[in-house]
Amino acid sequence: MNMFNIPNLLSISRILSVPIFIVLLLNPDIVRVLTAVGIFFLASATDWLDGYLARKWGQVTKIGKLLDPIADKILIMSALVILVGMRSDVVLVPAWMAIVIIGREFAVTGLRSIASSEGIVIAAETWGKGKVVAQVTAVIALLLFSCLHDAWLLIVGTAALWIALILSLYSAALYFKTYWNKVN
Repeated sequence: MNMFNIPNLLSISRILSVPIFIVLLLNPDIVRVLTAVGIFFLASATDWLDGYLARKWGQVTKIGKLLDPIADKILIMSALVILVGMRSDVVLVPAWMAIVIIGREFAVTGLRSIASSEGIVIAAETWGKGKVVAQVTAVIALLLFSCLHDAWLLIVGTAALWIALILSLYSAALYFKTYWNKVN
């Protein structure tokens, strides 16, 4: 099977969008932030699209199974780190929240890798998918707040960030519970 199929190219495009996203936010002004939000939104949309197309077209590949979650994590982690460091009148993302969310990603990825090496498949949880939606919503709302200063965006972004944190921890607990149940 061709590793350079459209779903895999979408994952690769998501990875390649990250440096552009970061460069735009190194010296943010309204145009650069809005452009970064557009890039982040399109990259996030490819997360859904690449999986959908891979399953629909029967193009699920080993490289795709590797690229897709890596692309997701690079995109979200980059955005969280940028938001921690962005200058604003308010703290957009507290460092401790970013550390917990990023730490969860490493822990679950490590667990799934160990499980896979033992022949155990731990499928993605619905809660984990909800976490991604909350993370994307938080990033977009908080980036928009950073240039538009609309309190509603800060409220939505902060609420979505808390939801992402809660779902991150809950879904991680489910992954570990599933692993332990399959091992025992």
